[in-house]
Amino acid sequence: MKKMILAAAAAAALAAASLAPAPASARDGGAVAAGVLGGLAAGAIIGGAAASAPPPAYYGPGPAYVAGPPCYWRRERFWDGYGWRVRRVQICD
Repeated sequence: MKKMILAAAAAAALAAASLAPAPASARDGGAVAAGVLGGLAAGAIIGGAAASAPPPAYYGPGPAYVAGPPCYWRRERFWDGYGWRVRRVQICD
């Protein structure tokens, strides 16, 4: 958006400068030099303002630290009096 406004302002300034009917002469007492210096100063100010604006930054969400499940299932062997058997046991930390 800023670039479009800046380009439109530059185009308007060039159009206004091309329509100026007064030719430059040495008898103006430095009016042409003052106009040129004023234009350069205005251009430097506008250009500096446009260049100093930081580009827009888009940040995603922060890192998410997900802990492991608090409980898990494990197979465990046990002796039931007649033989070895396997059962699932829930382990919680």
